[in-house]
Amino acid sequence: MSAIADFSTYKVISPIRSALGDDTHVTVHWMDGRTSPYHLLWLRDNCPCPHCVYPVTREQIVEIVDIPEDLQASRVTLKDDGNLEIFWQDGHASTYDAGWLRAHAYDEASLAERERLKPRKKLWDSSLAVPSFHYAEIMTDEAALLAWLLDVRDTGLSLLHGVPVATGALASVAQRISFIRETNFGTLFDVQSKVDADSNAYTAFNLPLHTDLPTRELQPGLQFLHCLVNEATGGSSTFVDGFQLAEVLKEEDPQSFELLTSIPIEFRNRGKSSDYRYQAPIIVLDENHEVTEIRMANFLRGPFSTAPDTMPRLYRAYRCFIALTRDERFRYRHRLEAGQLWCFDNRRALHARDEFDPTSGARHFQGCYVDRDELHSRIRVLQR
Repeated sequence: MSAIADFSTYKVISPIRSALGDDTHVTVHWMDGRTSPYHLLWLRDNCPCPHCVYPVTREQIVEIVDIPEDLQASRVTLKDDGNLEIFWQDGHASTYDAGWLRAHAYDEASLAERERLKPRKKLWDSSLAVPSFHYAEIMTDEAALLAWLLDVRDTGLSLLHGVPVATGALASVAQRISFIRETNFGTLFDVQSKVDADSNAYTAFNLPLHTDLPTRELQPGLQFLHCLVNEATGGSSTFVDGFQLAEVLKEEDPQSFELLTSIPIEFRNRGKSSDYRYQAPIIVLDENHEVTEIRMANFLRGPFSTAPDTMPRLYRAYRCFIALTRDERFRYRHRLEAGQLWCFDNRRALHARDEFDPTSGARHFQGCYVDRDELHSRIRVLQR
């Protein structure tokens, strides 16, 4: 029975030398010396035949409870094409591509190898040579688009040049990745001084380093800021790598790091017709205890709420983090000019804007958001 091909392809790193089955496993011995045991239930759960995977969607249609827990293999063979074939005692048959099996092996060596090959974040400071790309290339060349998106993923900050100076041109850039995330500020939002501002971003004030919308359960992943005109005095942009700051804090003040990764802080964004609030630590760790998100906007922060004996220590930790954002060693600065566009990881790169004088000239930016999931999906599709 034929297997349903994955949307991805899997290189045969090493052919299968032999495969031996017992009551619980099929053990694959590879030509390069690696040995990979696979549980029988795991193999049956991942059968790629048309009875188990719907050919149109390539999604599984069999649930694990429909498979006998004590299912045994009646025969394990290595086919002429190098793939593994298993005949099950209930009459079912499964064929596994050798490249797919190796890519999904979970022996100790394979797991360690996949960990080593995972994309690594490139931490940066004030000396950053910001990855720069040209609008015309990323709009027409898939290779240039992929290179840009990889830098956005790994560095968290990028600069585009040559973007048309026209209202709405930003949308075509963001849509090279995916659809735009809409918020209460709209799909595309205009960043300019307003008399009836519902955010400090729409004033001429200095904006301290922050991430956008920490008041949401899911902060936007990518933020785009496109400069249409910037003739006013002041208003330069500053960025810091929040992941770098977290690493420095962890090394220099582990107690403060522990507090900022464990105590939830409430952030609030209240307007005439909306009231957004969310609580989460300022430094968010993933399941591997690696920094995956920074949540910070002092002008949107609610009062701290923690045990009395913890409150002084929390304030000390918070002051330490804010002090790091002001340390010139970490601050990358650039004045955006008309036709330039920032694209950055809003859950990593904190951004700030100097005060500007609205009477000295026009200043008009447009912004929008795209979620991180869309970035990662687009990268994977381009790579395959």
